[in-house]
Amino acid sequence: MTGAFITFEGIDGSGKSTQVRMLASVLRLRGMDVVQTREPGGTPLGARLREALLDAQEQVDPLAELLLYAADRAQHVRVMLRPALDAGRVVLSDRYADATVAYQGAGRGFEPSLVAEVVALATGGLKPDLTLLFDLSVAQSGERSRQRTTAADGGAHGHDRLELEAEHFHARVRDAYLQIAAAEPERVRIVDASLSVEEIHAHVLEIVVPFLENRGQWSQVKTQ
Repeated sequence: MTGAFITFEGIDGSGKSTQVRMLASVLRLRGMDVVQTREPGGTPLGARLREALLDAQEQVDPLAELLLYAADRAQHVRVMLRPALDAGRVVLSDRYADATVAYQGAGRGFEPSLVAEVVALATGGLKPDLTLLFDLSVAQSGERSRQRTTAADGGAHGHDRLELEAEHFHARVRDAYLQIAAAEPERVRIVDASLSVEEIHAHVLEIVVPFLENRGQWSQVKTQ
């Protein structure tokens, strides 16, 4: 059986990374073979690229940024994602190609046609079966980011390079994500990220469980 590819998208502070971990735990308890990964950084090469891409002290040219994300994704697809899906595993990825459309396309202002070509080259045509978009206002995103920075390491943990972008940058990113959801409603499901962690998790399960049931994957294993 072919695996299932589920991606988690949203602006910074939307809580998607927490929800990836929570869903992975539920699926594993049910006995499913789950791969939990992220972009950038899902492979050893990607981890090194991630360090440079998100380093607040690193000056990265926008075109170099676009191509580095593509390099990370090409490695991710070929080394991890396709093999896992071919083996019938459930893959949960914290960000994927929609992030490039939103951040480098809308955020940086690259032409949609160029972004589409780069994405197609990197992914080799691999698209998610389901995408959860954790939608949050830019104001709420900024407040959560400030709270997280203050709480971590006594306030010594700084923002990454993208988090430091101006508010209008993040507004363009959010708008792009919503446009993607509007264009592909069958694939992209919007989750209200302003709710509590528990409420969001419940909504995620309301979406993911029927999705896996329809694919015949949920019923193949029993709750432990």
